[in-house]
Amino acid sequence: MALDPDELYEVDSDVPDLAGAVLLHHFDGFVDAGSAGGLVAEQLLAEFTHRVVARFDVDRLIDYRARRPPMIYVTDHWAEYRAPELVVNLLHDHDGTPFLLLTGPEPDREWELFTAAVRQLVQRWGVRLTVGFHGIPMGVPHTRPLGLTAHATRPELVGGYQPLSDRLKVPGSIAGLLELRLGEHGHDAMGFAAHVPHYLAQASYAAAGLILLEAVADATGLALPADSMRESARTTDAEIDRQVEESEEVADVVRALERQYDTFADAEAEKDSLLAETVEHMPTAEELGSAFEQFLADQQRPES
Repeated sequence: MALDPDELYEVDSDVPDLAGAVLLHHFDGFVDAGSAGGLVAEQLLAEFTHRVVARFDVDRLIDYRARRPPMIYVTDHWAEYRAPELVVNLLHDHDGTPFLLLTGPEPDREWELFTAAVRQLVQRWGVRLTVGFHGIPMGVPHTRPLGLTAHATRPELVGGYQPLSDRLKVPGSIAGLLELRLGEHGHDAMGFAAHVPHYLAQASYAAAGLILLEAVADATGLALPADSMRESARTTDAEIDRQVEESEEVADVVRALERQYDTFADAEAEKDSLLAETVEHMPTAEELGSAFEQFLADQQRPES
């Protein structure tokens, strides 16, 4: 039985003309090493006034027993239930340009129906470009320039980035499927993955959020705030350096990664590569796929 995508969401009755706007998206629940994508979404919502213009039916999309929403218990009664929200917010950048931000938990079910519903909104509002962003764990040191992987429905959208030479098989995500389905229907869509040192994957790593924010701003032309995240990145890096200095074991790991990084950088000095803005060693398809699987396994382990 065919299901109707427009039954999956509600749209505000007072949405202005958004023809030519950009739709950004970030979903909780998949790989986001260093909370890089989450930091960008939080920064945008904190910096700009916003209002919800579309809301998805999370009761149909979320497996509550897999990701139990928090409830607040006070003395002798239940006082609050914090229901998850999967929403599209309307924001305006520093130049007053409107743009959209889709955030919330990654759907557990009805992926095809959800992507069809988002595509309906893209067509309804005349969205010109859809952009996703997140972080992935990599065997790189924090003391070297961070790398960035870009992908899109058309090669022209990522012409300034070095493409992968490998064919990868990695766990699927709603962000990846959304980009794929939008491209199949002739819509421009792209995504960015910041390369986060694997030993910082579980932390909030502002430097990774910063490289994503700058990439999104460059790709979309939006005037997005970077100063506060840049300052956070400097503060975080200083704290990481302090902790590395206090642990010889950690320092040894970082130095080993630096030697590996520099060796490949020197070897690839005459070529384009992916470990940094200029040169970078890229793991094999098997190594990257294994890193994804291990990161997801770590995320699913209960806290001790």
